[in-house]
Parts: sequence; C-alpha cells; structure tokens
Amino acid sequence: MAGTKAGGKAAAETNKRKYGSDFYAKIGAKGGKLGRTGGFFADRNLARIAGAKGGRISRRTKK
Repeated sequence: MAGTKAGGKAAAETNKRKYGSDFYAKIGAKGGKLGRTGGFFADRNLARIAGAKGGRISRRTKK
C-alpha cells in the first residue's frame, strides 16, 4: 500500500494516533521556526526591484 492515497491516509492516521491529533501542525510549525532567511521582507529594496522587473515582463496583455 506504500505510495498510494490509501497508504498515505493510513500513515496519517497512524501518526495522529501515535503522536497526537496535532502532529502535522507541530511539524509544520517546527519547519516555519527553523527558517532564517526572512524572505523578501528581509530586504525590502530587493523585493521592490524584483517586483518591478516582474511587472515589466508581465505576460498579461495590455488593455
């Protein structure tokens, strides 16, 4: 059953039974807290420049 939808559901049920109903919330929170880069907000000027570049090469048609 490994690698199937049914197998995934069975594994999820087992994990929740063994480690608590909030098992996936806990591991998600751990991953979020481990991040150290800060994303685009860490360098607002870089985000502004990247957004401007993306806007210039937009694939949307001009109205």
